[in-house]
Amino acid sequence: MLYPLKFRPVFKRYLWGGRRLGTVLGKPIGEGDDYAESWEIADHEQGQSVVANGPLEGTTLHEVVEKYGDELFGRHAPQPRFPLIFKYLDAHQHLSVQVHPADEAAAQLDPPDLGKTEAWYVLGAPPGSRVYAGLTYGMTRESLAREVAAGRTENCLQSFEPQVGDCIFIPAGTVHALGAGLLIAEIQQASDTTYRLYDWNRLGPDGQPRKMHIEQALDAIDYSTRAIHRQVPKATDQPHVERLVSCDKFILDRWRLETLHSLGGDQRFHILSVLDGELLLSRSGEEVQSHVAGSSTSDEVSLLSLIRGQTVLLPASLGAVTIAPRGNAALLDMYLP
Repeated sequence: MLYPLKFRPVFKRYLWGGRRLGTVLGKPIGEGDDYAESWEIADHEQGQSVVANGPLEGTTLHEVVEKYGDELFGRHAPQPRFPLIFKYLDAHQHLSVQVHPADEAAAQLDPPDLGKTEAWYVLGAPPGSRVYAGLTYGMTRESLAREVAAGRTENCLQSFEPQVGDCIFIPAGTVHALGAGLLIAEIQQASDTTYRLYDWNRLGPDGQPRKMHIEQALDAIDYSTRAIHRQVPKATDQPHVERLVSCDKFILDRWRLETLHSLGGDQRFHILSVLDGELLLSRSGEEVQSHVAGSSTSDEVSLLSLIRGQTVLLPASLGAVTIAPRGNAALLDMYLP
């Protein structure tokens, strides 16, 4: 039977990255100040997660999908690959202004890809940092093309100053960018297709302007999408759980925990990542309770401890697990509809 799976992070180094993946989230980064992304769970040609714990240590996520798909996906089996990517991003500098295609357009690429609908959860937002999302009112393909050609792309963007704890939903086809200073958790479709529209007039590591994809971006934009605002959390039937995003690609919930609770058992996988505090996971609530209280004497208690910035994949076949905070804790819970 599958068990809670932890994975080795896959690091992406880009000129806009920094060092907070290590200094804030505890990732094992090396030297350098350009660590931009930590792919926590991914099954994609641009990044492949490898199991870091238990009997399947060293196995890729794609191999898990191929060998144990029914157990992993439950009600959503079969799947050709794991359908979501979860990552952390350190935007030390602005990201490029970009857009991702929807499923239909991405399927025509060579090789074919998924579209990329995504959601951001803000972990760090120094004063003055901004989220850019959506075009100004009345913008069309023709008017945007004129502004881009004239070097006035910034004038076409809606933006706002986010706060820690904000969630921003970015449907495929939405022009967007993360501003300098933001530290973000991101859940997205398993796609890496990005069209750059504007890059703030900066140069790449080679001293040359980075490649733009103007025509592809103009074609991929959904011009009916206007300003994107922070999500309003919605109450659920569990007082400790808030619904941040519900769309046809994924569901994103935020849990705030002070006591022991049960999660899962609904015949679907769950991606959990800790925002604050420390969590203990087990299939036995009594074992977790005794461990938290410090009264457990067994060395064989099946527990998984997670701290801020750590992520685990709970297979559908695992059933319900017990999660217990040490003090107060918060986590993101991500799964398919």
